[in-house]
Amino acid sequence: MALDPQMRTVLDDLAATPSPAPNTLTVAENRAAGRAFAAFAGDTVPVREVRDTAFRNGDHDVPVRICTPETVPPGAPAPVTLFFHGGGWVFGDLDTQDHFARVVATRSRTVVVSVGYRLAPQHRFPAAVEDAYAALEWAGQHAGTFGADPRRIALFGESAGGNLAAVTAQEAGRRGGPAVAFQALAYPATDRFDDSASMYEHAAGPLLTHPWLEWFWGAYLNTPDEGADPRVSPLRAVDLAGLPPAFIVTAELDPLRDQGVRYAEALRAAGVPVTHRPVVGVPHAFLSFTRDVRIARDVLNEIGDAIGAAFA
Repeated sequence: MALDPQMRTVLDDLAATPSPAPNTLTVAENRAAGRAFAAFAGDTVPVREVRDTAFRNGDHDVPVRICTPETVPPGAPAPVTLFFHGGGWVFGDLDTQDHFARVVATRSRTVVVSVGYRLAPQHRFPAAVEDAYAALEWAGQHAGTFGADPRRIALFGESAGGNLAAVTAQEAGRRGGPAVAFQALAYPATDRFDDSASMYEHAAGPLLTHPWLEWFWGAYLNTPDEGADPRVSPLRAVDLAGLPPAFIVTAELDPLRDQGVRYAEALRAAGVPVTHRPVVGVPHAFLSFTRDVRIARDVLNEIGDAIGAAFA
């Protein structure tokens, strides 16, 4: 379980500046740290158009960023990919993982819509879930207004966003649509009560630690028993049959590794086509380091290619 050499260099550089454990920081301090991580993305990937807008969900607006790549042929409706950023349901926004949207849009040849769902603890469960599903409904109704095809929708999420993508795919089935053609989940949280080996092997990280994970759960949930709700723990859904094909990335040195593996296995057992992409030598959130870590760039490209192939 050796670290990828480029990943080790990045982590050594981070460790050279001592800082308190993230689970001891305030929400505001964690959000600031999350924004600072955007610097590790590297150069901005050029695209044809970026447009920020919002849609109404109940009593609030949900911001979205529509990213149209040069690889989408002009004049023809393109598939749409909804992207849910990571950050433990507590931090992250349309800017912190903008490189995810740009790279995946370019590689997949889809219009990527990044969703600025409400964050905990100001907005606890199920606020993020409701915004994520509302974004799917909005895309199904309005994709034509930004040159996309509402009949061809994929979901992509990273970490907590991977959780929301998995849950949204399930909610689309439970609520009768809109139809989802594909789901790409990068090291998703799928089971609040996971007790598998990786939770112990990598409890001290690197990057995501068990105490920090518990900090996130404490901020997101109203009560501990909500963890059994499939909208929190999609692995606990009674029936996974009929869900869209999935591309699931897991990281070898991640506490969440085994629950991602188990979700891939559960989908496959339910008859869902699944590609599982295990990545060795990397921790949780490794896709944030595309500037310095080649495997991060390669896997993010693979995710975009997998989404594109689903619509080929």
